[in-house]
Amino acid sequence: MILIIVHDDFRELVADHLLTSAAEAVLLESEVLDSPSLLVRITDDEELKSLNLQYRGINKTTDVLSFPADFTDPDLESRYLGDIVISHTRAEEQAQKRGHDIEAELQLLVVHGVLHLLGYDHADLKEKEEMWSIQSRILDKLGLDIDVEEK
Repeated sequence: MILIIVHDDFRELVADHLLTSAAEAVLLESEVLDSPSLLVRITDDEELKSLNLQYRGINKTTDVLSFPADFTDPDLESRYLGDIVISHTRAEEQAQKRGHDIEAELQLLVVHGVLHLLGYDHADLKEKEEMWSIQSRILDKLGLDIDVEEK
């Protein structure tokens, strides 16, 4: 189960089904077959800045944060991968700068976040090349033409 929670300020601006499809595409591409659960929260810069400071010690906003969990949720009776928190404000700015719509940027950020939940990272060049390659394949399958080098 993929749970999408959207801050009231952005509720009318977010198409949940696009975010769900993006998360499902990552799980399919990564051959995750056990139908895990995860949460995607769309919020504002202020919350991302607070979370970034609290969990990473960085006192500035960011576009997406992932919080891996990977445990069995007794209520859902499935594996829970974790939470992804996305700044709608930052996504909108990035979409405008990159020349595509906000829906595409949000899908990119969901893909990026789910890959982090699955253990992918981009701390060094080899990891980045692998993660960006997977992102590109998934975005292509979603029909999105986004240059992930800029993510």
